[in-house]
Amino acid sequence: MTMDMIGWVATAIFVSSYLFKDPMALRRIQALAASLWVAYGVIIHATPVVVANLLVAAIAIYSSLASARKPRALPITTAGEPDRSRTSSPYS
Repeated sequence: MTMDMIGWVATAIFVSSYLFKDPMALRRIQALAASLWVAYGVIIHATPVVVANLLVAAIAIYSSLASARKPRALPITTAGEPDRSRTSSPYS
């Protein structure tokens, strides 16, 4: 893999991260892309690229792990009733 390919793959992964709806998946994909950018920055000897993406990767990993530890509330419904907690209709 050429050094330019690492940059292009990092770009593709980063852009694709915006297609994920789950915030945790988005952060993990962005951390992966930032890690590739770090590798690319090391190869081309670009300290600003390395530092910026180390920060992005660290924050993405930290926030992903913090979200994983946080308990998620589940909507409570009575038996037989549909879950209307995700609808925005004023008639619900």
